[in-house]
Order: sequence, then structure tokens, then C-alpha cells
Amino acid sequence: MTTRRSAESSAAPPLVDLQSLVVAVRRRRRLWCSLALIGLLLGAAAAVLKPAPPSAVTTVLVAHQADQPNDPGTLIRTDAALLHTVGIAGQALQSLGSPEKPEDFLKDYGGLGLTNNLLQITVTAKTDTEAVARAKALAEAFVAAHVQRIQQAADAEAKALLDERDRMQEELAQVNKSIGDASQQSGSKTSANLESLYASRADLTSRITDFGQRAAAARVGTPRLIAGTQIVDTPHALKRSLPKTAATDAAIGLVLGLVLGLSIAAVGAVVADRPVLRREIAANLGASVIAELPHRPAGRWQRKRTRTARTGLTTTLARTVRGSEEAVSLLELGCARNAGAIALDLAGALEAEGPVVVVNGLPGARLTDRRRKAAGPTVVDDGGAEAVPGGPRRLGVGSVAPGTAWTDLRHLGTRTVLVVRAGHGSAAWLHTVARQLADQHIAVIGVVLIDPDPRDRTDGTLWDRPDTAPSGRDEPPARQIGTGRRRMERVPMWTARVPDSDQEAR
Repeated sequence: MTTRRSAESSAAPPLVDLQSLVVAVRRRRRLWCSLALIGLLLGAAAAVLKPAPPSAVTTVLVAHQADQPNDPGTLIRTDAALLHTVGIAGQALQSLGSPEKPEDFLKDYGGLGLTNNLLQITVTAKTDTEAVARAKALAEAFVAAHVQRIQQAADAEAKALLDERDRMQEELAQVNKSIGDASQQSGSKTSANLESLYASRADLTSRITDFGQRAAAARVGTPRLIAGTQIVDTPHALKRSLPKTAATDAAIGLVLGLVLGLSIAAVGAVVADRPVLRREIAANLGASVIAELPHRPAGRWQRKRTRTARTGLTTTLARTVRGSEEAVSLLELGCARNAGAIALDLAGALEAEGPVVVVNGLPGARLTDRRRKAAGPTVVDDGGAEAVPGGPRRLGVGSVAPGTAWTDLRHLGTRTVLVVRAGHGSAAWLHTVARQLADQHIAVIGVVLIDPDPRDRTDGTLWDRPDTAPSGRDEPPARQIGTGRRRMERVPMWTARVPDSDQEAR
């Protein structure tokens, strides 16, 4: 068992503790919930205050000469790009008789390829009627331009084929003339030449016929492509529902705000490096967690469990104070109100055995003012502690927040219980607290964790004494383990844990 724990303690810590990161982000749920709510409201407000302009839509069936079943959509994307040109925009505006510049009209419409041959055109305008008229003019201009390109391509191909056919006919005429001249001569060479001329004439005749057929086919296929390019969906205005649009925009804003909030919370948790888990706080302070209390209990049942846990904690601390010959103090970090309440409860439990004086070293005089108006233990300021006679038991309450005068903490007590709020101090500051208390020879009895994470399953007990443990801690007798490590013989101490409403009390 000791060997396994030693191996775990010697393992290098991960660069980012995922469990600690999740807990830190969950603890900052107010931040990302607020950003999500702001995004929701902004999305809904944008839909109401800035509604979408009137728009119309139409669909055009586009036939291509190079259509292929496995076309990845290159041709329809080319058509969409051609739609968004100054030429087509100018033709549409000209048919409408509009003086608007084509460059400005380009900003008001767009094309989207639905399939390899379907092009959807969307146009926005000031009114629905104007949007429908512009969509119709734009679709007709695109169809006309597409048909014109098909016709020009077919004419150019047919002309090239006919030009080649005419050239070959001229060659055929030259061959026929050569055959006529050679037929008037005699001889073996003349016969061989005639055979070659006859073969050339046959080849030229075949090629002339082929070019003629190809030119006719090029022109025959054009009407099919022209007829296949047409408007298949009559331009019509888009009907928009304000509640539906507001709900959609609100959902988008909610998601964006939530993502932004979670990102900020995660980055802040990594940068701030504020321990929230029991094991991290115990490791950084070099002391075990002996109790947990919520910061501000909500609900009757939770307040009842909190009172029960505070009663148990008071009993445990009273037992520890009675068995100590040295003065004991409570030092807070981020929870002055909780530390003061625990100190008053502890002083009230100790009053049955004799007078108790609470030395208030907390910032401000709230604890002193509170006890001036109600019966209870005597509370004096840190400056008046010297005037307290030696008879009453002294219980100090102070702070280890940044700006603390470390040399004054020993006057509050040479043994202390740290009351720390989870996620309040950084890891570097917790190390500073442990080092300063060790330098002042103040022994740390344990840590009372305030506002713990209800889903924290880590253990806040230190089993193996770290090599850098504060020198001011109590050092009970240690025995040798088989591996040579020292194991601390801790005095058993009751741990009070107050879980959240979704966790059973242990």
C-alpha cells in the first residue's frame, strides 16, 4: 500500500487537470449562464429591432452541354458565380428600367446551387412586390445570357467544322484534278500514282461527310439545351414569421453566448490557477481538510444540515482547544464572515469551562460591533489584546489574505485552523501562506473548507508527509516504513462534510 502511494505521489502532475478544470468552470456558472442569457436576449432583440428585409425567391433549371452524372457541382457553382456579375445585373436593371447601378444591385441578391442543374435566386428589396419583380427580371436575364452562351458556343463549333470541311473540299478538288491529269498518261509509275490518288480521294470524301454530320449535330443539340434552361419556380415573396425568426436568432445567440462564456471560464480557470478540489488545497497548504461548510446555505433543509455540521465542527475544535496548552487561532482566506461565526460558536462552547476572550484580527470591526450589541464572549481588537489578563482563554481570529502582517499572526495563537474558501486563493498564494506560517512557527491543525464543490470526490487528507512540509506543523513521532519513507501518525479528527442537495450526507 505504501509503495503504491509513493509511486502515485512521485508521478508528475498533468499539465492541465481536467477534473479541476471542469469543477472550476462549473463554479463559474454565473458567468457563462449570464453570457448565454445576454446572447439569448440580443438575438431576440436583433430579430425584433432589425427584421429581415422583404425578399423573393425563384428557381431556374439550367441545362449544360457537359452534364455528367458524377459532376461534383462545379458547373452549377460556375452558374452561381456568373449570376453575380455586372453584366447580368445590368441587363436585369435595364429590363426593369431602374437607374440603380449594377454594382449596388449585386449586394441585394445571391445564387445558390441546390443540385447540379437547379439554381435558386434570392433577391431583397424595399417591398415584396419590388423583390418579386427584381427576381423575375434577374432570372430572365440569367436564362437569356445562358442561352446566348449556348448558341454562341454551338455556332462557333459548327463554323469551325464547316471551315474544315470546306478546306478538305478544296483538297478533294485538287486530287480530282490530279487524277484527271494522270489518267491521260501511261506507265507503271502512273498506275501506282493513280491508286494513291484514288485512296486520298476516298479518305477526303469520308472526312468531308463526317465534318458535315458533326456540324449538323452541333446545331441540332442546341435547341435541346435552350429548351432545358427555364424558370421552373415562379418568383414569389418569402413569408417570414417574426416569432419563428426571433426564436431562431435567440437560439443562435444563446449557443454563441454559452460557448463564449464556457471559453472565458475555462481560460480564466487555467490562467488564474485557483485550486478548488480538496486534494489540491490540502496539498498546497500542507494540511488536511477537517471539515466543509457551504458559503451561504440556501433552503431550510440545507440550513439545517449546515447547523448540524457547524455544531460538529465546534465540538471537534473545542476538544482540540481544550487539549492544547497553546493559544489557538482561526485564520481566514476569502471568508471572514464564516471565520468570525465559527470563532463565536467555538468561544460559546468553551465558555462553559471558563471565560473566553476572542481577539479580533479581522479587517474591520464587524465582529467587535456585533458582540457589543448581543450577549456572548468578550471580543477585543488586536490592539487591545495586551490588556487582557492571563486568566481568560484566548481565541484569535485573523486573516492570511494578501497584505497580511505575518509577524502579528503569532500573537493570535501559535496553533491555527485555516478557514479557506475554495477557489479564492491561487496556488502560489496558498504556498506563500504555508511557508509564512512555517517561518512564524505556527502549527496548522487543519483546514476548514468553505464553499466546496458538491461533486468533489477527492480526498483532502495528507497521508504521506511531503518533503517540503512546513516546519511549524506538529511533528508527532514517526515510524519507519519498509520503503524508507516517513509516515505521519496523525491524531484522528472528525470531518464534517455538508454536501449539496444532490448528494447524501456522509
